[in-house]
Amino acid sequence: FLSLVAEFCCGFFVILILGNFWFLAVLYLLWLYIDWETPCTGGRRSQWVRSWTVWKYFREYFPIQLIKTSDLSPNHNYLLGFHPHGVLVAGAFGNFCTGPSFKNLFPGLTPYLHIMPIWFGCPFFREYIMSAGMVSASKESVSYVLNNEGGGHASIIVIGGAEESLNAHPGSLTLNILKRKGFIKMALKHGAHLVPVFSFGENELFKQVANPKGSWLRNVQEKLQKIMGFALPLFHARGVFQYSFGLIPYRQPIHTVVGSPIPVKQNLNPTTEEIEELHALYLQKLRKLFEEHKRNYGIPEHKSLIFE
Repeated sequence: FLSLVAEFCCGFFVILILGNFWFLAVLYLLWLYIDWETPCTGGRRSQWVRSWTVWKYFREYFPIQLIKTSDLSPNHNYLLGFHPHGVLVAGAFGNFCTGPSFKNLFPGLTPYLHIMPIWFGCPFFREYIMSAGMVSASKESVSYVLNNEGGGHASIIVIGGAEESLNAHPGSLTLNILKRKGFIKMALKHGAHLVPVFSFGENELFKQVANPKGSWLRNVQEKLQKIMGFALPLFHARGVFQYSFGLIPYRQPIHTVVGSPIPVKQNLNPTTEEIEELHALYLQKLRKLFEEHKRNYGIPEHKSLIFE
């Protein structure tokens, strides 16, 4: 989804260069050079963009809903781990980059959705995603957000990343998380409280071509992901006037459940053992969050999360 919009923006930039407006392209490149670090220093959000009416229709299409299970004090900074990635990451975008839901449920907190740094190199597209409240997922960017001394900042990181999107099949509950411990280290270094977030329905929006691990397709996708930095799942859903085939996501409800915070004491130089211990606790709390709410959102009793 992001890649399609990014391609459009890049195409528009190429038209400026090849057309009679090359001087505008040169001016923009100068601006890009001057503004290069902004995605790593809190971005440049626009409440006007975040409040566009189109986002209201976007949220209502599925629909998307944010569920609160515990208060989050604005006196602290938080690192929210979002699961699963899915294909569209609709729950993360709809709840943390558009509309008033997060602000109403968690007053005093400002959400920052961290995405891959590669997207901020795309002309014009970078301005749009920053205006929606997205910032880079680099260490520098996460540190900048969590360094707010007065608290009130919430970093949202899609823990499974691009690799996890290759598991985004309807009914899939597989999370790429066992080797992902960088977010744990960041939380410890900044004393940011950890909050598990599970988005029920995220994997139901598209059907993906079968790509079991070890298959030729999965091997190609994984190699491309390592080269380009983002995955290329082969997916389809419905069309505008028919439900058989197309790229419009299915209308499946998405319930993004925000769990209770795990208090984290600041530790500038955490040991491997301390990181492992907090990581294990996070997995425990994430699994508990899923088990407590799965019945409400159509998950069979016998199904549980699979950590890889």
